[in-house]
Amino acid sequence: MNVLRDMTELASLRGPVAFAVGVFDGVHLGHQAVIQSALDFTEKHGGTTVVLTFDPHPLRILRPELAPLLLCSTAHKLHILKQFGVQYTLVLPFTSETAKTGANVFIDSLVSSCQPLGFISVGYTWSFGRGREGNVHQLMEMGQAHGFGVYGVPEVKIGDKVVSSTLIREAVRTGDFKQAERMLGRAYSVMGEVVRGRQLGRELGFPTANLNIENEELPPLGVYAVEVMSNGIKYSGVANLGYRPTIENNGERTLEVHLMDMNIDLYGAVLEVCFLQLLRDEQKFADLAELKSQIARDIQSSRSIFSARACVDAK
Repeated sequence: MNVLRDMTELASLRGPVAFAVGVFDGVHLGHQAVIQSALDFTEKHGGTTVVLTFDPHPLRILRPELAPLLLCSTAHKLHILKQFGVQYTLVLPFTSETAKTGANVFIDSLVSSCQPLGFISVGYTWSFGRGREGNVHQLMEMGQAHGFGVYGVPEVKIGDKVVSSTLIREAVRTGDFKQAERMLGRAYSVMGEVVRGRQLGRELGFPTANLNIENEELPPLGVYAVEVMSNGIKYSGVANLGYRPTIENNGERTLEVHLMDMNIDLYGAVLEVCFLQLLRDEQKFADLAELKSQIARDIQSSRSIFSARACVDAK
């Protein structure tokens, strides 16, 4: 996927350009509907689809005290968008100057940058521009004036609940992975680079990959059955999210992942870890021998979960 960082780069794209615009934290089913609308336009009319998003989250600038914990970093977001077949993503820096930009000025900039601008897809309740002055109705008026199409995508519901990043954050925070997965359309995951730890897991016979987690909203502390993706390869594993109270408690929350039946060097690799099921809460053990015995039981519990999943998938 090609990542653009400035509107001037849009001039080189084959028109008409179809935009899917939004923050897209989590890239949930509602976000996917907005993106699919732009992809559908391109399939019918040709041209190029561009997902337009912002970094950081606008509330970090507008109302930092209200800014949410992110479900995914920009890098993780780009990783997810690539999986949906998005070819171009424009990541615009959101600054205090950006916040002062009027709705008309923002759209005029898109119009002048594209050859030509053909379509903009947004969530129906989306607002934009200085003081959130712009909305989908104003956007439609601009579309009529400049000759591009606009679609305000209706809210996506599951039962009586509107799919939203806020509800997904709540589900993750409480460990309700089934609810998060229903709204995301995929298993909830985190992403991060493997960094060097104390290598105590290797000494205990259970080598672990220590992740520098990019995500901000995380599930409760504990031990989980997880699936791990690295370079397109999927592994089964066990992960501990917590403060490692048996070994040291320096107040730093860490994510350690053990890949079952694998012993490969992952230092420097970027892993995506999908949380499947809580095995137990984090706890402090009397000594390392007791910890080692419990890790062995955790691995066995995780094996049982993956065996059950395999049986379901085979039906």
